[in-house]
Amino acid sequence: MTRMIDVTLPIRAGMLTYPGDPVVAIERTSDMRRGDVSNLSVITMSTHTGTHVDPPIHFVDGGATVDRVPLDTLVGDAFVADVRGQQTVGPAELEAARLPVDVPRVLFLTDWSARWAEGSPSFPDSVTCVSHDGARWLVDRGIRLVGTDFISIEAGDDPTFPVHRELLGAGTVIVEGLDLRDVPAGRYTLWCLPLKLRDGDGGPARVVLVAD
Repeated sequence: MTRMIDVTLPIRAGMLTYPGDPVVAIERTSDMRRGDVSNLSVITMSTHTGTHVDPPIHFVDGGATVDRVPLDTLVGDAFVADVRGQQTVGPAELEAARLPVDVPRVLFLTDWSARWAEGSPSFPDSVTCVSHDGARWLVDRGIRLVGTDFISIEAGDDPTFPVHRELLGAGTVIVEGLDLRDVPAGRYTLWCLPLKLRDGDGGPARVVLVAD
């Protein structure tokens, strides 16, 4: 029996954002309870809010924008790799994860996913991140999409963002902010559809995993 798992974070006011990004604000500008004819809201947020896609243009000048990422990169076979308990995802951890050679998309389930249940987790001092040599390992094996459950794929102590540059420079799309707490490791069909923002440097996305 086919099972669909929504791994998208709800967008809401005050949710966790990357340091320096604008906080999410949602204002009801038309409200039927006040006598208006309809309900209508205005949202203020970064294009990298919650569950979102990083296209190459995010760190690569002249790279593909979010509206130009091929759908066959965003949709298809994916593997959820359980790397809980690891501080860094490098070549050794990737070899141990035994990623299927025929699956071009990998999503990392880390210890962070459990914290989404808190509702309003604070930005941590450290999280499980992909290392620069881990990113190169993924690129060398032809991985087209890499996802993670935290809102950034790499450690925040390097202002040059080498993991983003390595992956996006090779055309490997990044998906951040996944909620994988109820997803066992294994193979799935991924549906990741970001907002089609013209010339966008990122796009909030609805992401669903389909398990047979």
